[in-house]
Amino acid sequence: MISFSQEKGLDERIDEAFKPIADAAGNIVFFQIGGVPFVLLLLVFSALFFTIVFGFPNIRFFGKAVNTVRGKYDEIEHYSGDDKAFINQPDGDNPDTIRDESQEGEVSHFQALATAVSGTVGNGNIAGVALAIALGGPGATFWMIICGFLGMSTKFVECTLGVQYRDVDSDGVVYGGPMYYISKGLKEKGFATLGKISAIFFAIFCIGGSFGGGNAAQSNQATIVLKDLLNLESTGAGTMIGIIMAILVGVIIIGGIKRIAAVTEKVVPFMAILYLLACLYIILSNFTLIDDAFGAIFSEAFNPKAMGVGGVIGVLLVGFQRAAFSNEAGAGSASIAHSAVKTKYSASEGLVALLEPFIDTVVICTMTALVIIIFNSGGVFEYGGDGSGKVLIDGALYEGAGITSKAFAQYIPFSNVFLTIAVVLFAVSTMISWSYYGLQSWKFLFGRGKAADLTYKLLFLLFIVIGSAANMSSIWGFSDAMIFAMVFPNMIGLYFLFPVVKRELNRYLEAIKTKVK
Repeated sequence: MISFSQEKGLDERIDEAFKPIADAAGNIVFFQIGGVPFVLLLLVFSALFFTIVFGFPNIRFFGKAVNTVRGKYDEIEHYSGDDKAFINQPDGDNPDTIRDESQEGEVSHFQALATAVSGTVGNGNIAGVALAIALGGPGATFWMIICGFLGMSTKFVECTLGVQYRDVDSDGVVYGGPMYYISKGLKEKGFATLGKISAIFFAIFCIGGSFGGGNAAQSNQATIVLKDLLNLESTGAGTMIGIIMAILVGVIIIGGIKRIAAVTEKVVPFMAILYLLACLYIILSNFTLIDDAFGAIFSEAFNPKAMGVGGVIGVLLVGFQRAAFSNEAGAGSASIAHSAVKTKYSASEGLVALLEPFIDTVVICTMTALVIIIFNSGGVFEYGGDGSGKVLIDGALYEGAGITSKAFAQYIPFSNVFLTIAVVLFAVSTMISWSYYGLQSWKFLFGRGKAADLTYKLLFLLFIVIGSAANMSSIWGFSDAMIFAMVFPNMIGLYFLFPVVKRELNRYLEAIKTKVK
């Protein structure tokens, strides 16, 4: 039996081994141009480009996106009349097969959205927002909202392509995501080699992202709040919590996308509504401070107090980085979940997907930010601090979810229990969704056999334990690097293939216009 002192040594060794990897990955991915990480410039300008090219789909098609999730247009998936007017021949469809396409896929529009949202709505919304505000002050919230709003357009493009270029095997199992639309789509355009290489790099980065942001970062924050709630100061507690979470997640992910979707469609709405109600209670209980909070968000976006992060540009970058990490628009990960939807109109799922950044960043991240800003209205802690993301509250240092927990505790009795449950549910749901993303990428590289499947899942569960044992800075550094690395190959696919998205959008809108009276 391992003693506590030995366990402490194990935790420290895990953290010491992991930190150099995180630092090296961060230095490579976040190379700068003019003092700004190029990957953030790529994300922002690409999101703006797609927003303009598609005529602000984040506004124009918001209602249609909601209606698609509600099932209002389901009848066009099973229409039995003359489909010839709605068939795009270059797309390879023909009148004898198109009606069967609605049977391809494994999950409904709502299940696909719930699975993808569970992958994005995670501790980035709790710990990530707290980190952004601790570093950049209230102004970081403004840039998070802008990033979320623009990211809706990027998400629409990548998830449409995810469905358009998916593979469906003889058993009806769906394989989709950027690695498929990059390789197949660029091959159509005459760039087969570029597509193949880019798809391989994406798959590698996605596996890293599943181990990092979709896994280790989640277990890390869940461990922090569990240790705080249970007063587990004994050495080795993080490792034990990680092992327990790994067992729980392992039981769920064995069942594949159908079991994952069955879990997330129940857990995600429940936990999101519960968390939002708690935030609303705190915000409305401090009604007189709401205008001050919004005033600080807007004014300090351009005149920040937290000058330690580099003035306005620094606050902008903090906001964009945390928002992009949270909603993953541009990384392409969510298109893996959306590709499993039952539909014959790929753009239908693209519209559904644009709701993700709105739910994740514009709504949930903003609510968390308001709670923390209201909590700090009396100057409880200093924005910016020492630049590490840690702040001093009541003589103790707090970071990430710990800051949010202190804010909740100020207004809600036993909020530590509630927030711990929320963080753990957010963490588990994110991990099970990301296990699917990583597994799909693993299968793209190593084949679809059972041995490959088992190898990936064991590695994934191991990283749950690593995340629980390592410290926050190294875990989030590695997580940021892996998720943002996915942006580079994914953007190659989006820029080559966005005309395909335009074609498919027009096809879907025409079907709605003609068939739904």
